[in-house]
Amino acid sequence: MTDIRKGLVGVVVDTTAISKVNPDTNSLLYRGYPVQELAASCSMEQVAWLLWHGELPSDDELQVFEREERAQRALPDAVRRVIDGLPLDAHPMDVIRTAVSAIGATDPRVNDASPEGNLAKAVTLFAAIPAMIAYDQRRRHGDDLVAPRDDLDWSRNFLWMTFGEEPGDIEADVFRISMILYAEHSFNASTFTARVVTSTLADLHSAVVAAIGALKGPLHGGANEAVMGVLDEIGSPDGVDEWLDQALASKRKIMGFGHRVYKHGDSRVPTMRTALDWLIAKREAHGLAELLDRLEAGMQERKGIKPNLDYPSGPAYALLGFDTWMFTPLFVAARVVGWTAHIREQLEANALIRPLSEYVGHDERHLEGAPAGLPSTR
Repeated sequence: MTDIRKGLVGVVVDTTAISKVNPDTNSLLYRGYPVQELAASCSMEQVAWLLWHGELPSDDELQVFEREERAQRALPDAVRRVIDGLPLDAHPMDVIRTAVSAIGATDPRVNDASPEGNLAKAVTLFAAIPAMIAYDQRRRHGDDLVAPRDDLDWSRNFLWMTFGEEPGDIEADVFRISMILYAEHSFNASTFTARVVTSTLADLHSAVVAAIGALKGPLHGGANEAVMGVLDEIGSPDGVDEWLDQALASKRKIMGFGHRVYKHGDSRVPTMRTALDWLIAKREAHGLAELLDRLEAGMQERKGIKPNLDYPSGPAYALLGFDTWMFTPLFVAARVVGWTAHIREQLEANALIRPLSEYVGHDERHLEGAPAGLPSTR
């Protein structure tokens, strides 16, 4: 019997120099740097450069990159028309998937698969996706498009385009930290999807669109939305124990807890929870903090399972003012950096990804009275 690894658990399919989880320190490393150090010290632009190029940018490199990115922040008219043609009750992940496809369909560089061409397209997506997400949230509330500003960094401009006002330092920092923590995570489901599509020599936009489709699922990117559903169901800190006992008795999966890679807890959680606590203190949302603490303690006591990054990030996005169903598109805005880094890496030593399967259906059988094949003449 063939050794079947459902979900490819434990299967090493390729090498990568982009990221790993260091089992000795339980740290997620981007090109060797612990992500918590990057979140404490770097801009999202610096982290994007690091993931694409392998090293942090020099001051001159960063200035050039920032000018290039800021020049491409405006939502293209053709893409805005595509978004406007979609229903207001369409899931935002469907909107962002369609908008990215529209970017690819209108990009004259679409078939340029050179390292330089794919890097240029990656920068365009990194710059333009925030405008897509910001506009989609605003149009659902009947609000107009907010034009980008080239005097703000990537994270601050994202919040500016979404809410029409310049964010405070705490809000901007919490958002920046979340984006850095979500930017990359090795061969997760959406990244592997992007690499599979890239291995066929499809274009970069096709691979990103496929990755967005994979990210939409609640077992992957959609979990941060589901966390808010859990918190809404519980309602208050006093409701945690009863809700949790009932949920576990019915064998319900508690979203926001557990991770296939981390055996001792998601290393990104302490950084994101600290950032969330800054926001909770500013907004005086102390009931939310107590609810989160009680649910986390209850899961640890009953199941020994720790929270993952979605657990603190969902409440952070809610406090920032994002609609719950916009949370997974925010994941796209960050993870497109990691996806495009992997797309470029896949093409450096490409091999078509085509696994085998073990057939467990019927043995060979034949149609009654059917000829063995086509006649030689008609």
